[in-house]
Amino acid sequence: MINFFPEEHITSCSKRRFGVCDIPAAEEKAYIAERQGENWLAVVDNYYETKVNFVPIDHCIELLRPDGKMDNRCDGWFFYEKTIIFVELKDRYIKGNEWIKDAERQLRHTIKRFEDEKESDSFSVKKAYIANSAKPRFRSGQTVRMENFFMETKYVLRIENTIEIV
Repeated sequence: MINFFPEEHITSCSKRRFGVCDIPAAEEKAYIAERQGENWLAVVDNYYETKVNFVPIDHCIELLRPDGKMDNRCDGWFFYEKTIIFVELKDRYIKGNEWIKDAERQLRHTIKRFEDEKESDSFSVKKAYIANSAKPRFRSGQTVRMENFFMETKYVLRIENTIEIV
């Protein structure tokens, strides 16, 4: 059993707008930041100012493969009411869509492991975001990828750096 709700790592925010940060080179966990300009890789648009909880996964939750090595993990996830949103953050400009493939792989591995746990049944709205601060606009050319992701995981995938809390 994997503890996807480590209380010591859960932070919350109910501001109208805040950010999600990650400094990959520092090998530290992702975190939410309330003041703009604090290295936001993704923006959270929380129109109703709902209390949203954030759990960093990378560098906090161990997802081990059968051989004992660390499995791919996304950066973190939000949860509130009956909604869960997994997030993979990227901060680089890469030609092509290799960064999307890499992020999708990380999301899929994490979601699969989460769906194996009974807590996954507590959420009826399931989403995943790939956010890249260097390419913030929605990639309409990825429609087939997003449809396949939903068919295989039952999570709605968005490739953009504004995470909508509705």
